[in-house]
Amino acid sequence: MSSLGSIYLGVSGLNISQNALNTTAHNLANVDTKGYVRQQVVLKDFGYVKLGENHISLLQKGLGVDFEAVKQVRDVFLDKAYRQEIGRQAFYDAQYRAIEEVEGLFGEMEGVSFQETLNDLWVSLQELAKEPDSIVTRASFVQSAVSFIERAENIAYQMKDYQVNLNTQIEDMVNRINTIGDELKNLNSQIRYYESNGVENANDLRDQRNVLLDELGKLVNITYREDHNGVVTVNVEGASFVTEDLVFHMDTKKLTLGSDMVTPVWSSRRDAEVFNFDRLPSSEANTDIGYLKGLLLARGDRQANYLDIPVRTKPEGEDPILDAQYDKKVEEYNTYIASSTIMDIQAKFDQLVHGIVTTINDILCPNTEDSSGTVILDVDKAPICIDGRLGLEGLFKRKAMDRYTLDEDKYIFNGEDPNNYHSLYTIGEIEINPLILQDYANLNLSSNAGTGDYDKDAVERLLTSWQEPFATLSPNTLTYHSFSEYYNAFISGIANRGEQLNSISSNQGSMVNSIDNKRMETTAVSSDEELSNLIKFQHSYNAAARYITVVDQMLEHIIMRL
Repeated sequence: MSSLGSIYLGVSGLNISQNALNTTAHNLANVDTKGYVRQQVVLKDFGYVKLGENHISLLQKGLGVDFEAVKQVRDVFLDKAYRQEIGRQAFYDAQYRAIEEVEGLFGEMEGVSFQETLNDLWVSLQELAKEPDSIVTRASFVQSAVSFIERAENIAYQMKDYQVNLNTQIEDMVNRINTIGDELKNLNSQIRYYESNGVENANDLRDQRNVLLDELGKLVNITYREDHNGVVTVNVEGASFVTEDLVFHMDTKKLTLGSDMVTPVWSSRRDAEVFNFDRLPSSEANTDIGYLKGLLLARGDRQANYLDIPVRTKPEGEDPILDAQYDKKVEEYNTYIASSTIMDIQAKFDQLVHGIVTTINDILCPNTEDSSGTVILDVDKAPICIDGRLGLEGLFKRKAMDRYTLDEDKYIFNGEDPNNYHSLYTIGEIEINPLILQDYANLNLSSNAGTGDYDKDAVERLLTSWQEPFATLSPNTLTYHSFSEYYNAFISGIANRGEQLNSISSNQGSMVNSIDNKRMETTAVSSDEELSNLIKFQHSYNAAARYITVVDQMLEHIIMRL
């Protein structure tokens, strides 16, 4: 019986060697398969027969080796780190791509730069100051203003179009996330089915699932857990996404009625928004993760304008209530405007255009207050047209609202109302005064003293006001800039922000590559190593076969001798 039992020892060696050869061949066949994790055969003792014991040791006889499992060689901690860090890299990369796109609209690196348009307006203003009565210099000044408005509108419209076009990327990304969720659910079902017997491991299916988790971790911030049945449940931004039996799909909806912007929502949770931007994303809180979130943050939720930049109406400390209101606006600006690449650029650019337009108009059509405090046209100081008429619009006109309303003998100023978009001197609502375009003589630069000469004070104010500080770049800076200085600081700020985002993204990319390399050291298939294993298991198989042959010959000899 002992001799016959020896045959089973050899058979177990054959079986184990055969399984090991199959696993090694499978590894070699998938050397270049994306996401494949090398597999190893785990062996165990089949068991022992106890023959007795003495004072030295137990008297046992081994029954051979048994097959326990084919396991994947991977590090779950590296997987988690990889998915978190690649999501963080994607978050900053999305913003960098957006700022790179918008930066090109100003043409400072190639093409016709907006700086040239601004300089042309300044040069034409200087020429106008030399010969204010000349139709040629007036025509040059007006045409420079036309180019200035057209170029500003063109840049603003392209930024808005880019914002809207990002909706397509957002919708495609949401669809891909939903597809990944469905695939994860299907893979969970298959893995649970194949592993239900407690013998097999669905390693190839697990590889597919891990590839999907890697991709999902790049798009959104995920957390996940695998239960004892091999089913992985996934949360996205803290909300359930894939459960044991369900997938909660994302959807997109417009932010507000009539808005062009869409945002991801959970349709199963009464259209609750997936992302919360009430707090600035940060690495400390792990809220700066996911390409989709970075894309939404860069895009913003609307087209911004100069009103989004808080401005003090009174010196600090003079009115505590106004100070508190200003501080609240600054906090809102930093949270919702400054954090958004495109909205921040839109607001700052519109502030420049608004400053130039209102400064020139306020000089050509100066205002004052009457005894009741109503803002009216200062008829005594206002320059007039060559034919003696009052200029009631200035060089720039709002498309949907006149500058003044005649009330008896007063021209009441129609000021800018934050609640009425058409009352603002903002990009898209500004045009050159049609009367001036028809006849350059309608540019009101003549003195109202009746001498027929030009208004020297108005011309001088046009020159000096261009070089005087008019605004800070944002409420977070203290330096006031002239128009040219403001634009230079504005463009430098865009470049610095792009460089900062690119630097963070690059550093994250290096970290992701480092983690991935460590993962590959563990999970990747080495053809040299597998070929060595192939030879080793071949020898093991041959040795087991030779062992059986020896036992067989021995039994034959014993039987024949009997």
